[in-house]
Amino acid sequence: MVSDIRLHLYSGAGNLFLLADGRKGHCVEEDIKALQTVDTIQELCARHGTDGLMVIEDCGGHDFRMVYYNPDGSGGMMCGNGGRCIVAFAADLGVAMKGEKYMFEAPDGLHEAEILSTSDGVKTVRLKMIDVAAIDRHKSLAVDVPSDGYFLNTGTRHYVRFIDDVEALDLETEGRTIRWAGEFAPAGTNVNYVTPRQTDGGTLLDVRTFEKGVERETQACGTGIVASAIAAYTHGITPTEKGDSVRYAVKARGGDLAVDFVPAQIAVSVYLTGPAVELPL
Repeated sequence: MVSDIRLHLYSGAGNLFLLADGRKGHCVEEDIKALQTVDTIQELCARHGTDGLMVIEDCGGHDFRMVYYNPDGSGGMMCGNGGRCIVAFAADLGVAMKGEKYMFEAPDGLHEAEILSTSDGVKTVRLKMIDVAAIDRHKSLAVDVPSDGYFLNTGTRHYVRFIDDVEALDLETEGRTIRWAGEFAPAGTNVNYVTPRQTDGGTLLDVRTFEKGVERETQACGTGIVASAIAAYTHGITPTEKGDSVRYAVKARGGDLAVDFVPAQIAVSVYLTGPAVELPL
């Protein structure tokens, strides 16, 4: 029975996920298969109020495989904060690394990650994301809300728009409208709104995200935060730090993160860094 599977709850900067151990010898295969049905995913995510469900699996040649589902049961895309959480989960399970860093397979390809530090149970995880070779500017969409922004894929599809005050935004209305815009049909897009502001530490990006598959705002979205940082550079917004690579500090509603990348071919050597922690379920 699915109820026999031990589930774990993790937070990646407020992005909440259920995780299960699907490795051979650590689960009953029939139970793990039953866990990954649309009805079960929807029921469990609704019951626990999570933004997704993940299963860690064996992966020949690499440390593990990440299987990710949205709360509506859809899958096949990368989740940045989910990737950081599953790395923390792997460490908590005692999954051995074959090299100096974790290497794992995700829906958008191979990723590497490392745990930079641990404090009071909170792990700071640095995750390498995919390179981004294209970003499209849309000065307007066929929708009835303002829609001057950028579209790019950071493991999943994201639209990024820069506005003066993300806190004053009606994200439920505007985000949902752009999420369903005909230009992005049939797959749709996640929608991010960004307000850059100057602090004593340099540029800070305030980001709010409406996530498709969750169909509401989440406290943080890893791939959306990466998309927002890359779009910020394209938009001419000064990075928080600049050297061989650039860094943007990002504040999501659920916590603080950082994005580093080399601005070549849009963005290469892209990294997302932030907290991941197991919570009581």
